[in-house]
Amino acid sequence: MKRRTAREKALQALFQVNVSKTDPNEAIVHALDEQKSDQFMESLVFGTIEHEKELDELITPHLVNWTIDRLANIDKTILRMAVYELKYEHDIPANVTLDEAVELAKAFGDEQSSKFINGVLSKIKKDIEN
Repeated sequence: MKRRTAREKALQALFQVNVSKTDPNEAIVHALDEQKSDQFMESLVFGTIEHEKELDELITPHLVNWTIDRLANIDKTILRMAVYELKYEHDIPANVTLDEAVELAKAFGDEQSSKFINGVLSKIKKDIEN
């Protein structure tokens, strides 16, 4: 499975977990829709869930005039997953992570999502790199 596809499937699974409180394993099976599972996708799903509190703490200071609870569920899920990737998936260049998150926002978010995601992640990237 290509990493772009793995990110899409991970996003779909995480969205189900966050919105419907679905069991992560069940959400992965549903998102895969009979495709073979992927280690990178599972790492994104379980890593994002495991580190959610820490990820939210990294995201929150960069939300100008917003709180994490007020974000659209899809934007919140993309941000959490991308910040997890920035912080823990060291073999992926940060710019690739940002580009992929913006593409997910264009595909799944509203017309404002991609700019919002890009702005927040750019600031977080600088924090993580310092």
